[in-house]
Amino acid sequence: QVQLVESGGGLVQAGDSLRLSCLGSGFTFSSYRMGWFRQAPGKEREFVAGISWSGGTREYEDSVKGRFTISRDNAKNTLYLQMNSLKPEDTAVYYCAADPRGNYGLVYRHVYDYWGQGTQVTVSS
Repeated sequence: QVQLVESGGGLVQAGDSLRLSCLGSGFTFSSYRMGWFRQAPGKEREFVAGISWSGGTREYEDSVKGRFTISRDNAKNTLYLQMNSLKPEDTAVYYCAADPRGNYGLVYRHVYDYWGQGTQVTVSS
């Protein structure tokens, strides 16, 4: 079955960098669009970044533009999120997600059928 496993989270200071990874298995990774979402305590899960099948299209939430970079390595079935200049407001559980159809915009939660278990990112001030 489809599995997504995130890794790379942790506790860092403001201004530091982290790289999250998401390893996919049980499906043809290159045939799925992929995305990163995050959820802070007491808040809705929100879109962070999304990427098309071969990486030609990438979209970002406004607050992370210029700081975060989404990428994928289809040969390794792995999705990445490079996070630079981290801020305390980036603190959240980060989830990767897979979209099997690609019919709507990357930003929409409902297009993603499969989700990982999440990895905690905590940024101290």
